[in-house]
Amino acid sequence: MKKLTIFTPTYNRAYCLDQCYKSLVRQTNQNFTWLVIDDGSTDDTSELIETWIQEGKIDLQYVKQANQGMHGAHNTAYERIETELNVCLDSDDYFHQQAVENIVSFWEKNGSDKVSGFVALNADEQGKVIGTSLPSHLTSATLFDLYHTHGVTGDKKLVYRSTITRKYPYPLFADESYVGLAYKYYKLDEEFPLLLMNKVVCIVDYRPDGSSMNMFKQYKKNPKGFAFYRKQLMLLSRAKWKFKYRQCIHYVSSSLLSRNKNFLKETPLKGLTIAAMPIGAALFFYIHVKTLKM
Repeated sequence: MKKLTIFTPTYNRAYCLDQCYKSLVRQTNQNFTWLVIDDGSTDDTSELIETWIQEGKIDLQYVKQANQGMHGAHNTAYERIETELNVCLDSDDYFHQQAVENIVSFWEKNGSDKVSGFVALNADEQGKVIGTSLPSHLTSATLFDLYHTHGVTGDKKLVYRSTITRKYPYPLFADESYVGLAYKYYKLDEEFPLLLMNKVVCIVDYRPDGSSMNMFKQYKKNPKGFAFYRKQLMLLSRAKWKFKYRQCIHYVSSSLLSRNKNFLKETPLKGLTIAAMPIGAALFFYIHVKTLKM
């Protein structure tokens, strides 16, 4: 049985998906399954994947579904994964040639059921680590503490135990396609820490059509998803009040965008949400003006 599932949510990315595929064909360790979740693509993604399946160079599984957004594609992946470990490889990124070898060997030496998995590094195409490296004096930490206590910045690659990633599925909202993926990761933080592997496994490429480059549009188009996400972050046990206050500001903004008149009744932090209303309203107007030009 394969040790690792590499899953790739994709939507109309046939033009760049081949670099994912080629990087997986080049892996020095082939102990993995590549699970592609096609989230309603209308380009020639399915034909491209069928060509690769026929080539038989790697263990490839393909699932096509109606468009649900990135979080919906993650839900589908987690439901289908059968291997011990899983890791997401975005459709515009690719793996270092020894990524699978490093992932599998690190887990075999250090893994246990007392951690949720481990975190590794991403780099750009010039080999520069995205953001900061991981703290060298730590062997484990929660993802939340890495970013909010230890000063880690930049996207990292998360490798999780599959039995626990089936927990906390992302909710789906009608006519919306985005919920912050960190919802699941921070919920898992409440149960387990992550091991730290200070090695680059993934090369990332932030493309103009990616969600990272279009956040204001995402705020405008997916206010219910963002409001849900902000409420969940308000409840984190490790979060300090300043962090929770920022979530309240965004919650107010998203609630105004979704025209939710009951947002004060629904917030888990009523007093802090009331205090955040002036800035939240200002953010609402800023997003509205900003997206008029897009």
